[in-house]
Amino acid sequence: MSEYGSFPGVRPRRLRTTATMRRMVAQTRLHPADLILPAFVREGIDAPVPIASMPGVVQHTRDTLRKAAVEAVEAGVSGIMLFGVPEESKKDATGSAGTDPDGILQQALRDVRAEVGDELLVMSDLCLDEFTDHGHCGVLDAKGRVDNDATLERYAEMAQVQADAGAHVVGPSGMMDGQVGVIRDALDQTGHEDVSILAYTVKYSSAFFGPFREAVGSSLQGDRKTYQQDPANVAESLRELALDLQEGADMVMVKPAGPYLDILAKIAEASDVPVVAYQISGEYAMIEAAAEKGWIDRDSAILEALLGIKRAGARNILTYWAVEVARKLR
Repeated sequence: MSEYGSFPGVRPRRLRTTATMRRMVAQTRLHPADLILPAFVREGIDAPVPIASMPGVVQHTRDTLRKAAVEAVEAGVSGIMLFGVPEESKKDATGSAGTDPDGILQQALRDVRAEVGDELLVMSDLCLDEFTDHGHCGVLDAKGRVDNDATLERYAEMAQVQADAGAHVVGPSGMMDGQVGVIRDALDQTGHEDVSILAYTVKYSSAFFGPFREAVGSSLQGDRKTYQQDPANVAESLRELALDLQEGADMVMVKPAGPYLDILAKIAEASDVPVVAYQISGEYAMIEAAAEKGWIDRDSAILEALLGIKRAGARNILTYWAVEVARKLR
């Protein structure tokens, strides 16, 4: 006993004494329903293609994508976000494969929706970058710049085609000004009032996107700094939120997640619709690489990273570990 008698009288460690105690008083919990699985489907392959920079993640065939969707349902995951990877010969300046009803992404949407129905939210990346020969998220003007308003016309068409193919949710990720409003009008005018928009409201021009570009076979020339956000800035994220809510976003996203937890917390505090965060390819790759080296405990690091994102305010999280983590949680 110290000279102060019973000091310390307050002992926060009492609430950390056992695993059961820690579980009971935990303020943040992960649940399988919190999770959304991003998945890639590639045209013209007959077996899954491993993505070298993302160990454990593949470019799916249409058949293996259907199986992955069933596994996600069985694990209790809420959604699957689909990205299409067309044959290189089908890329062009306007990304026409992205609006072709028989394009790989639309085929995949129909496949997955037929396989799982409404048991899994079938989500679709609404962007042109996978389908353009220059790799940008829109069409280019005569000077090689991304033409915002011409791109919006393409997004409107893309939204309709994806909804026709069975998407429950479309995710406009191109960061064009006015994209949510244009897409909402296009959906409503074509009888797709029930299709939701998950707006990529906050999307920073990030070095952590690197492995994703391998995953989608990106043809990017240059960078996307004229339309994705500057990592130095905060205020424009709140401005983007206000605009997307005004235009009719049903859900909003922060991407990347881990390096931008401060932004995520601000968006969560200000938003009156569900907030989603995308734990992106670089975040995934770093943990997998460090674990492969034996430098960190893989399973603990994955859960800690996801808990941090949830604690910062994300209602739902896109993560390549969605099915694996959901199974462990159950």
